[in-house]
Amino acid sequence: MDLKKTNAPVNTITYNKSVIEEPTGNVYEAITIIAKRANQINAEIKKELIDKLDEFATYNDSLEEVFENKEQIEVSKFYEKLPKSHALAVQEWLDGKIYHRNTEQ
Repeated sequence: MDLKKTNAPVNTITYNKSVIEEPTGNVYEAITIIAKRANQINAEIKKELIDKLDEFATYNDSLEEVFENKEQIEVSKFYEKLPKSHALAVQEWLDGKIYHRNTEQ
């Protein structure tokens, strides 16, 4: 997933309910699918962030010294400015990038 090329909004916006429920015909089913995808996106972002921050980690047993790492701060700021996982999931849903199927049918 390329987080730099996403066009998901950073701020909260209102969506048209009929557009959200259109692929499934049920708004609750659509929201459930979007929520599951948002959890997946959140897990991917969290893993990626932890991997990047581990590159800058200094393992020091002394609690007396605290070091500020500029690269670590920049990485953290980048991830703070990203759209939230639910906004990314809704944008994927609206773009038709989420595959879903009803197992009962």
